Amino acid sequence: MCGIIGYTGKRQAAPILLDGLKMLEYRGYDSSGIAVSENGGISMTKAKGRLDNLVKLTDGGKSARGTMGIGHTRWATHGEPSDVNSHPHIGEKGNFALVHNGIIENYLDIRAFLCAKGFTFRSQTDTEAVVQLLEYYYKGDVKEAIAKTLNKLRGSYALGILTRFDPDTFYAVRKDSPLVIGLGDGENFIASDMPAVLKYTHDFILPEDGDIAVISPTKVELFNRNGETVEHKPFKVDWDVESAEKGGFPHFMLKEIHEQPKALEQTLLPRFDGYSVKSDGIEFSKEYLGALKKIFIVACGSSYHAAMVGKYFIERNCRISTEVDLASEFRYRSPVLDENTLTVVISQSGETADTIAAMRDAKAHCSRVLAIVNVVGSTIAREADDVLYTRAGPEIAVATTKGYTTQVATLMLLGLFIADATKSMSKALYEKYVDELKALPAAVQRVLDENVEALQKLAYDYFAFDKTFFIGRGMDYALALEGALKLKEISYIHAESYAAGELKHGTISLIEKGSPVIACATGEELFEKTLSNIKEVRSRGASVIALVKEGREKTMGAEAQHVVSLPALSDEMMPCVAAAALQLFAYYVAAAKSCDIDKPRNLAKAVTVE
Repeated sequence: MCGIIGYTGKRQAAPILLDGLKMLEYRGYDSSGIAVSENGGISMTKAKGRLDNLVKLTDGGKSARGTMGIGHTRWATHGEPSDVNSHPHIGEKGNFALVHNGIIENYLDIRAFLCAKGFTFRSQTDTEAVVQLLEYYYKGDVKEAIAKTLNKLRGSYALGILTRFDPDTFYAVRKDSPLVIGLGDGENFIASDMPAVLKYTHDFILPEDGDIAVISPTKVELFNRNGETVEHKPFKVDWDVESAEKGGFPHFMLKEIHEQPKALEQTLLPRFDGYSVKSDGIEFSKEYLGALKKIFIVACGSSYHAAMVGKYFIERNCRISTEVDLASEFRYRSPVLDENTLTVVISQSGETADTIAAMRDAKAHCSRVLAIVNVVGSTIAREADDVLYTRAGPEIAVATTKGYTTQVATLMLLGLFIADATKSMSKALYEKYVDELKALPAAVQRVLDENVEALQKLAYDYFAFDKTFFIGRGMDYALALEGALKLKEISYIHAESYAAGELKHGTISLIEKGSPVIACATGEELFEKTLSNIKEVRSRGASVIALVKEGREKTMGAEAQHVVSLPALSDEMMPCVAAAALQLFAYYVAAAKSCDIDKPRNLAKAVTVE
């Protein structure tokens, strides 16, 4: 969601803040602003709309002079997008200014309390309640005021705080929202995500929940709410700036689609030693696996669709009952959890609020938690009992591509690891899967090499339709869900996915002459049944685009108007292979409609609020 940047050092802060906010645009936002410490006061500039508006207002940062500041891109939750509701917010007395990512759940109570004390509020936001509370509690000690304020807040937050009392020191705190501290030479940074400051540093500290960071150009000190010093070991990030830039592609999304073969190689190949799967230090004892009764896979959005593929693979091959849950619903259905359940949580960012809450609930009920995440040191990575990193590298576009396919691949690694430990799979089948996972990057590369022109043409044939249907069975149904999500989130076309066998139970009434139907028919086991469902929609006048394995083109060509042929691997591998084709189709549809592909409206990369 919202992006945060902060800087203190010898250079002018505003250009660095704007540069960092540019790198955070992918998080989703509708307004932006900066505040700079200047001549014993705080100067602030804010603008509704795209960051370019703020850049123009500040003449690229030249009009905001000062060597310390904070910046923000806001994704509206409380109060409409406007200049007034934009961050930073400044206190009534002008002593404090702050930026905030998260939600303050009790802000109305705080507002009522402060209004009774004579405070006046300018905005509709929950954030302004925090800065006014700081003003109320400040009696000469900034850290004490921050600590007292935090004790009154209920909700999630990452805060960057400027004061007018010190020209080069600012403060940062976090609880359940992402925040990193970047360490430079004579300068230091905060950011909600590392790409914002990778141009300046690769050394980071990850503050824990409740930490208060005091940041000057030459020093970073961390304290808990009791004022006691805490230490966190810095770590180095091996991503480079180029990884977080477009590299000649028109959009990050297209770049990241084409990075998938490399991302899959990084995820898969180092984890094989011949036919053995390396477990990254995770150990499941025979006793634990023998007593394991159920696996829950919990995720949101595309990660949920990856989880569905993982369920099919693990349940079929490991013979352990496996359920998939939306993280936002998991806690509220009171799932039966204990020490004989394994909860697998999946999140690209490792900061998804609902997934964090689900993870904590599972741990509170004694379930072991294994995390599949991309971002090293993220909240989920730190709090889970075990971690498998997807190693996809930075993903900037809001719509995930390589994040999704590497999650699917990692779930298959997990399934193979469990199957090998429990001997639930024959040696021949196990080795076949290992060989095919090793071949997966090359198969995805073939999709990208051989299908771009055809998919681009199909996109231009179909971009004007206002609704599209996706159908599939088994793992192809999970693939259809992901394909529909990709199309709707970046092209704004109403796209729905259905289990193909359910069409006759009501959904087929929506099919009319010319209705675009994308049929995922990559699985051999259910191919004939899916073909029957395609006949059903064709008889109602649908226009069908079908995805099939090589060798099935002729059979499918008798029914579908368009056939996309894909490299043939086992049914279980096809969701990874076919995903690349659906991603390209969605991308080119959105391009034909001139959509803002990397920053689709109303969406954010990391959903850090419930």
